[in-house]
Amino acid sequence: MENENQSPSKFPELRLLAWEVTRRCNLSCLHCRASAESGPYPDELSTEEGFHLLEQIREVGRPVVILTGGEPLLRPDIFELAWYGHSLGLRMVMAVNGTLLDIKKARKLKASGIQRISISMDGATAESHDIFRQVKGAYSGIIKGIEAARAAELEFQINTTITRHNLHDLARIQEKVIEFGAAAHHLFMLVPTGRGRALTDQSISAEEYEKTLTWLVKQKDKIPLSIKATCAPHYYRILRETARKEGKEINFKSHGLDAVTRGCLGGVGFCFISHIGQVQPCGYLEADSGNIRKQTFPEIWESSPVFLALRDQTRYLGKCGQCEYFMVCGGCRARAFEATGNFLREEPLCTYQPKRRAKGNRQETRGNRQETRGDKRMKNKNLSPIASIEKTV
Repeated sequence: MENENQSPSKFPELRLLAWEVTRRCNLSCLHCRASAESGPYPDELSTEEGFHLLEQIREVGRPVVILTGGEPLLRPDIFELAWYGHSLGLRMVMAVNGTLLDIKKARKLKASGIQRISISMDGATAESHDIFRQVKGAYSGIIKGIEAARAAELEFQINTTITRHNLHDLARIQEKVIEFGAAAHHLFMLVPTGRGRALTDQSISAEEYEKTLTWLVKQKDKIPLSIKATCAPHYYRILRETARKEGKEINFKSHGLDAVTRGCLGGVGFCFISHIGQVQPCGYLEADSGNIRKQTFPEIWESSPVFLALRDQTRYLGKCGQCEYFMVCGGCRARAFEATGNFLREEPLCTYQPKRRAKGNRQETRGNRQETRGDKRMKNKNLSPIASIEKTV
């Protein structure tokens, strides 16, 4: 008999999947990956297509399915989709901006099988949050959403995108998260995609990145909630380095992790599906890996050339291909792609220098030699991701 806790697929376990159920949104946030607006957005997956997708996801395994957007609560059938996924045995969660959440919707989400929601807070005050979200009253809206979740006993976490705008205020934001009674605080490092491309002046430096993640690791024993860094794969290296220096065992649970968690899971244990069915390694890496309207999801997960490349360290270029922390970090593939046009290049915001060369890495010399003359040319020509790989390897 099949072990229900194991993936029936022979290919790597799909642990997390984010489905952009709609691109419609009532906000217009400065950092939005999707550049989401009020819409309408034509050709979004229908209810029936959504049911079929959830069935195919279940064929691959039992991942956590994140219903995201846009704003998922703007989709009329969102409760039906959530319930269907739950009925299949998938762990259903949802990312909302909080402003549309009231007690009635919160109770309905819980009844539909949603086990946790995430609400974004990017400033410790109404003024700083509203500036970032570009909507006056957005902060008061999330406070009402949090109150609704608490009243409905619907578990919630707070997500914060780190930029220069709020870097100085992270401790105060975290105090608020604890005060609200959140189950977890997830911090996202800005990835310059969508409207976020206009925020290059808000991106923190590699040194600030390292310092911030080190601070975050050290917070684990000081605060009574789970902490997790997202789009910040170096966190998992720093976590291990810190534990080694202190002679301590890593308390993975306090970080909302397990012992096999890896920094960048894109195409390895995580993938993203857009509102029109396009599959990508993650929402920030727009590398077309297939479309569920043309192929089955299991076929894409097991055989997409993009995913296969991301799972093979020997194809990585620069220091990411040489790094002894590759299996726990992997570098941010989206940042590499935005910086160079090739998602297999090294993570551009990493100060760490590998202490040894990874066995079997064939790309180290050739990759470094072609970085300037190859990557930018490929990006300018708008070649497909696989064409990019073939040009440099």
